[in-house]
Amino acid sequence: MNDVHVATIAAELGLDELQVKATVTLLDDDATVPFIARYRKEATGSLDEVAITAIRDRIAQLRELDKRREAILKSLEERELLTGELKEKIKAAATMAELEDIYLPFRPKRRTRATIAIERGLEPLAEMIFAQEDIDPEKEAEAFVDAGKQVETVEDALAGARDIIAAWVSEDADARGRMRKLFAKAATIRSKVITGKEDEGIKFSDYYDWEELLAEAPSHRILAIRRGEEEGVLSFSILPPEDEALAILKEMFISADNAAADQVWMAIEDGYGRLLAPSMETEMRAESKKTADAEAIHVFVENLRELLMAPPLGQKRIMAIDPGFRTGCKVVCLDSQGQLDHHIAVFPHGSEAQREAAAAEIRSLCEKFKVQTIAIGNGTAGRETEEFIRGLGLPDHILIEMVNESGASIYSASEVAREEFPDYDITVRGAVSIGRRLMDPLAELVKIDPKSIGVGQYQHDVDQPSLRQSLDDTVMSCVNAVGVEVNTASKQILTYISGLGPQLAGNIVAYRNENGPFKSRTALKKVPRLGPKAFEQAAGFIRINDAENPLDRSAVHPESYGVVMQMAEDLGCTVDDLMADENLRKKVVLENYITDKIGIPTLIDIMDELAKPGRDPRAEFETFSFDNEVRTMEDIEVGMQLPGIVTNVTNFGAFVDIGVHQDGLVHISELADKFVKDPNEVVKVRQKVKVRVLAVDIDRKRISLSMRSQR
Repeated sequence: MNDVHVATIAAELGLDELQVKATVTLLDDDATVPFIARYRKEATGSLDEVAITAIRDRIAQLRELDKRREAILKSLEERELLTGELKEKIKAAATMAELEDIYLPFRPKRRTRATIAIERGLEPLAEMIFAQEDIDPEKEAEAFVDAGKQVETVEDALAGARDIIAAWVSEDADARGRMRKLFAKAATIRSKVITGKEDEGIKFSDYYDWEELLAEAPSHRILAIRRGEEEGVLSFSILPPEDEALAILKEMFISADNAAADQVWMAIEDGYGRLLAPSMETEMRAESKKTADAEAIHVFVENLRELLMAPPLGQKRIMAIDPGFRTGCKVVCLDSQGQLDHHIAVFPHGSEAQREAAAAEIRSLCEKFKVQTIAIGNGTAGRETEEFIRGLGLPDHILIEMVNESGASIYSASEVAREEFPDYDITVRGAVSIGRRLMDPLAELVKIDPKSIGVGQYQHDVDQPSLRQSLDDTVMSCVNAVGVEVNTASKQILTYISGLGPQLAGNIVAYRNENGPFKSRTALKKVPRLGPKAFEQAAGFIRINDAENPLDRSAVHPESYGVVMQMAEDLGCTVDDLMADENLRKKVVLENYITDKIGIPTLIDIMDELAKPGRDPRAEFETFSFDNEVRTMEDIEVGMQLPGIVTNVTNFGAFVDIGVHQDGLVHISELADKFVKDPNEVVKVRQKVKVRVLAVDIDRKRISLSMRSQR
């Protein structure tokens, strides 16, 4: 392990070096972030998942920097260009940009104006001029005129020398460092519409003639402009004031006031416009994209976490309805485990006869399958179907809920859905998904690509490997925070359990299908290829609700069972007694059970778990209903106060479903009576809110909403 890296990370994150070192050691041993955060608190000093993830990502960056450093040193050594001074500079480089700046003058190059001038023997003239002594450049250049080398005039010689100087300036590490700072601080991003594309790219019309400081441009704007460029509608540039850039270069490279200095200045002006500015602009494009990606991914991740951790209805007998007008409503009945009992299509929006038949069928199914809840998808015909169901006079104990069906169609056509329901078409699968996501959003949504769930901003434009890593981290964090009942879990949700992955998750399901339910956590060791390491990582996050050992139902890790059993023995009771009796738990003196591996943090976690074994960290489910008088955009009037559910949070505001098939936007300026910098500070996905209608544009399908108090 590189101690310099440990010290760097500790300083950057404000952590103790021992915490960083222990975390890196665990990560290198293939421990997952959730496992380290939950079961290795003594080693890390109780670091949370955010800190552990930051350490993981930063050590990966530093190791990538080391790889590049070694490759550069090897290249320079092989070409006999490595000096002691150069080696020290390369070893001291703290960032990839700094490292590449140092290497740039020595990088093997394609033929450029500068290399051609060097081939023609003009480098000595360039050195003479660059020294800026009191010489006559034209007179000195006469000695370099050589028709055989295609230097036919004095001006040819001077032009070649300036090309060499321009390259020196643009490749100077200090100059590039100062330019990089200038671009980061003062560059302006300017976008223009490409002539003739005005009518084609109307969605980018806000950016037809746009400019602002790059440092102040929000991520969604940068990504929108980039998308406009990719679609051939916009062009954009990122440049600082040219006079400021040239002033810096003049200060760095002009050391006299004579004819030679004039030649150097001409080279600087040319080199900045032709070489240095385009190079820096390319960097800024990449860097601003990286920053915008990080912000967009953060927004997506926060929304996804809220969606995955939405309160579950729990094990109820559900009727799920995927609504539709022309093709009818697909109705499925699920048992309390989410298994399909029955499916049928009804036509509550057809003829009078069809409506009566649909009503009779729904009433009959509710009675036959003892339905406790009806889940209705919020897509086309959703509100109309809800109105129909509520008008049937069903028993009061039957709960009626609208369910966000984003991604249900993606699931229904997926390989996962075909595996689960090989004998049913996509319409039945979609309805099942709607019902199950009400029962347990986490268990159902893990089956869908997060990018199809309907949260986030510009998720298809950001760096996809970074997005995938962040989404996987988030899903894994949520799944492990909740825990998984191994005897009912799907392969998809087991995949995200710490230490498992697709292969072992599949093996667990196959073993369960062949041998029946697992009776204990220890039985997992019989699963093919599930070795000691995987068991250590996974066991604490797996639940067996009807296990004989009560600890198998909890988040207490098997490695700590002995401590709990010792506590019970010391109190003269059973583990069951200890879990059931608060007075017994109060008698436990935690300090008596500290070992070289188990400290107070783990012991506190154990006691919390004994008090509420296998507790679900998600909030309690609450019912919600839209305004019964508002079902379409035509029903909305400015000034109306309406209930809604937040469906998406972005950097510029929040989208809210008010039950009219078109989400309204609460702009960031309308989220609260105070200034809001980050919408996530005020609202979360799935949050129930009260909004006021500011404007309705039916033609453009836009609804403007406010959460501010009446002004």
